[in-house]
Amino acid sequence: MAEITTVTFDLWQTLLLDDRDLGQARALVRLKGAQSALAKFGENFDLDHIREAYMACFQQCREVRDNGLDVDFREQVAIFVNHITPGLADRLDPDIMDEIAEFYSDSFLIHPPPAHVDAVQVLQSIKDMGLIMGLISNTGMTPGFTFRSYMDEEGMLDFFQTLTFSDEVKLAKPGSQIFMMTLKALRATPEQTIHVGDHVTNDVVGAKRCGMKTIWINGFYEREDPNDPETEPDITVSSLADVVPAVAKLAGRV
Repeated sequence: MAEITTVTFDLWQTLLLDDRDLGQARALVRLKGAQSALAKFGENFDLDHIREAYMACFQQCREVRDNGLDVDFREQVAIFVNHITPGLADRLDPDIMDEIAEFYSDSFLIHPPPAHVDAVQVLQSIKDMGLIMGLISNTGMTPGFTFRSYMDEEGMLDFFQTLTFSDEVKLAKPGSQIFMMTLKALRATPEQTIHVGDHVTNDVVGAKRCGMKTIWINGFYEREDPNDPETEPDITVSSLADVVPAVAKLAGRV
């Protein structure tokens, strides 16, 4: 059996804990920001119309991610604007597009999901085991560069040798490519790696298909079929703090 050398982490609902209210608050910042920026260009839209465009953009990007791919951040902003009015992104002054993109990204910093209270200690404990760490995250509506900034503020950034954000590589979980490119950067094989995350499909199924060991943090998603071996993690835990002994067990450190 290969020696465990590496641990990769998911971000959302693993190291950061988001909720619906925060997500809606960020969305409102994006919608009102776009509305005000467009008004400067003489394009006036009511908020409900912009919200419909935002949801259409969300759905379009989610369909892309479901197929293991992603769009880059500026492409997503253009998709959003073009759902407001077809072709609008090409007609807008670049400064207006920049302003909309800034609202889109900075909304995360205005209403950030708090870091899990145990996040830094868990990362430190795994580092103390002599294991290297990487991050693999689907970014959703927030760009990777914003996550990096926030993770740095929260004291988490320096624990990771590699951070892979879906908008930057245009690949997404549960597709195998985003896992394998991260392992290549970490100089690890799937057999040497444990992946930790909360999402059954993205984190358990996706990592297992690559041959990685998996630790599933339950409580956010459910396994639709508990008898499906593809969704069966190596270890299930109920909190991030429990990841440390689970990693130690899979790595043969206990």
